[in-house]
Amino acid sequence: MFKFITLFFGISMMTFGQSKQITAPESYVAYHTSEAIDIDGSDADASWNKVAWTNLFIDIEGLKKPTYDTQVKMLWDDTYFYILAKMDEPHVWADITEHDAIIFYNNDFEVFVDPDGDTHNYYEIEVNAINTVWDLFINKPYRESNVVLNDWTATGMKTAITIDGTLNNPNDTDKGWMLEMAIPWAVFKKAYFEENVPKDDFWRVNFSRVNWDHQITDGKYGRKKDAEGNYLPEYNWVWSSQGVINMHEPEKWGYVYFSSTEAGGKDTFEIPNDEKIKWEMYNLFRAQKKHYETNKQWATSVEQLSSSPIAVEGKSIQPKIEIHSFGWTISAKSPFTDKMLIIKEDGEFLSQ
Repeated sequence: MFKFITLFFGISMMTFGQSKQITAPESYVAYHTSEAIDIDGSDADASWNKVAWTNLFIDIEGLKKPTYDTQVKMLWDDTYFYILAKMDEPHVWADITEHDAIIFYNNDFEVFVDPDGDTHNYYEIEVNAINTVWDLFINKPYRESNVVLNDWTATGMKTAITIDGTLNNPNDTDKGWMLEMAIPWAVFKKAYFEENVPKDDFWRVNFSRVNWDHQITDGKYGRKKDAEGNYLPEYNWVWSSQGVINMHEPEKWGYVYFSSTEAGGKDTFEIPNDEKIKWEMYNLFRAQKKHYETNKQWATSVEQLSSSPIAVEGKSIQPKIEIHSFGWTISAKSPFTDKMLIIKEDGEFLSQ
């Protein structure tokens, strides 16, 4: 039976501020591999050497260069989504061994996946340096009343770690650690017979690395505390900047395009223009939330939220707000596809 969790465990316990703007998210072409990938925590498989690393991670707000470098590679086949993460780290340590414990109390690596890009029903997987996993399903971002299934399990997922140095040894300096993952497409299915492998399609994905200042007590690593005995805040380093200390704004995650081109080949991906319209619409969505906080009532027109005209790739966008008995929506017709793009009052995105 699933356990329903309503208390947020993640980094936004410190703050749930919502950023006002969004910069263009990162994107990456994940190539297909027909070669077997041995999940051993290394990049020894030939396919990994045929694909590029992502850009270096940035801090979560997009303002500062992290202390240590982090990069990722991605591949896929008909069964798995493969991820290889390389993390520079002079002190590789971990002590949480229980599955589904709060892994980010150690230094960790985190994966966020929203298959259909509607910001609802997404997945989070966290792994520490001793390969302890926390996998969970989240039905809505924490800015809404949501449910977290802490007992969701990524059945069949494979993970492995290699350490360039020595684990939990404060007497030497390490170089870092590498995490290799194979996540079955089947764990993301909404129905048993759904064909959900995203061949020549994109999903919204982001990666986060949580890193703590440490102290050594009785020869063991632990999170560093201040003079009053409180833990110092963690660092949050991400692939695609969130603009705010909150990973749970899925509309800002990166774009991973799963190309049918074999690893070693060349393909390109351009973020669709309708996605760029969505970015502008979510700016209005956050402004609507802020308007309510300030005025205790919802704005009834876009003009109450923004005086600036909205244009995407030279095309004028005319969003509108409608108040309904059951809530409100922000909608806009795309001049590129003629689709009606809609964001509901709980942030869910729809396209008609």
